[in-house]
Amino acid sequence: MTMEIAADSLFSDRGLLENVVLRHDGGTITSISGTAPPTTTPRSLVLPAFVNAHDHARASASSFGAVGMPLESWIFRTALGTPVDPYLTAASALARSARAGCAAMMIHYTRPSGVMPLVEEAKAIARAASDVGIRIAFALAVRDQNPVVYGDSEPVLSELSRDDRRTVEDLFVRAPMSPKAYIELTDAIASAIAGPKIDVQLGPAGVQWCSKPLLEAVAENSALAGRRIHMHLLETIYQRGWADQHFPDGIVRHLRDIGFLSERLTLAHCIHARPDEIEMIAASGARIVTNFSSNLHLRSGLAPIAAAHKCGCAIAVGVDGLALDEDDDVLREMRLVQMMHGGLGFDRTWTASEFLALAIANGRKATGAPGTGALLPGAPADFVTLDLDRLDRDRIMPVDPIDLLFARGNASLLRDVVVDGRKIVSDSRCTGVDLPAIEQELRGIYRASAGKLSGFQRAWPTLSASLQRWFEAHLDCR
Repeated sequence: MTMEIAADSLFSDRGLLENVVLRHDGGTITSISGTAPPTTTPRSLVLPAFVNAHDHARASASSFGAVGMPLESWIFRTALGTPVDPYLTAASALARSARAGCAAMMIHYTRPSGVMPLVEEAKAIARAASDVGIRIAFALAVRDQNPVVYGDSEPVLSELSRDDRRTVEDLFVRAPMSPKAYIELTDAIASAIAGPKIDVQLGPAGVQWCSKPLLEAVAENSALAGRRIHMHLLETIYQRGWADQHFPDGIVRHLRDIGFLSERLTLAHCIHARPDEIEMIAASGARIVTNFSSNLHLRSGLAPIAAAHKCGCAIAVGVDGLALDEDDDVLREMRLVQMMHGGLGFDRTWTASEFLALAIANGRKATGAPGTGALLPGAPADFVTLDLDRLDRDRIMPVDPIDLLFARGNASLLRDVVVDGRKIVSDSRCTGVDLPAIEQELRGIYRASAGKLSGFQRAWPTLSASLQRWFEAHLDCR
């Protein structure tokens, strides 16, 4: 059945169109045609739906005390937020992303619940995505080395009491999965959940956590199967230090030489990538997902995004579970990236319109979503409607709505979100799931189960201090 929406302004591949009707049928845009000015209020601005190109589908880290600390200790503290119910946790994260205007989201699944087999957990997450109505990419993160620090864990573990050491080892030090077993597991997950709106990818956690044989196996499988890869790279100064110690000829050069770099690859962060490394990434066709607020929360630094763009590297934007206000507002996140990297003085990196289009197109490429996101006949019906009256609240004179969007836009302006022709958000509420009820249920489960990790909470002060001493002694690159 053909559906239509009238727009006072619509951002298309031809620029901003005024007073049009967008029609779609069967998940595809069938036409965009002119019409008389709408008589209804509020006025509407229709945009391509956004993309959260790097995330982990987890609970808010700050709720578990993971605040104001670097990744190397933060990642341990977030164990307190291990999913207590995979479906509910994923549904909550995906619904928040949808409510913020996202048609697609990358789930780099770094912390399974441990309450069910991994293929069954992936099925629960896929069911949550279907209920919410959002497109996802899913990559089970894998590690096979350096479970505690980027080197020998014994100096850290030996500072803990016997009971605390056992608690930490039970949580974090496990027998690694072989490269062959990981590829087979990824194949099994793909057989179970892959489809038109779910792209299963390979997900090595990061070079410091993955052995050379594992990285080589991932590169080989990606080339043979055409499967995308999603991986963290050079997020922190300590990861930079580790990479320089273990790959004196350059970590990115090594990835290039083993065939890891390609247009199938998406790299999250790259904060501490050097100019020659950025050029290699760009030449390969790989993308960089920048996660501005997460990098601030975790004291990781500022990525060379403008320089990467200028040398031809594709840039996407992710929330990484740590938007500025921990509200998954990808629109505010895009604004922050644009403000930080958009240029100096009169020198522009891109216009606001150019940045919006490239962030969406590259995000869709990273997540396997079809098309570039541009609103035109024949394209997927993935779009959002914003309240133009609230965005242009003063209406003193004509101002480009996209300029206003990047000056003051945020998720509170979102009214409706349509993905594959289905309205998944209506009047700012998710239609497929009851997000407030899910979040309330999750809070209750977390509160009831908090005592199960009391041993880890007891071990935390000593562990945290020991981690800091190890990294400052071994990999302080300042």
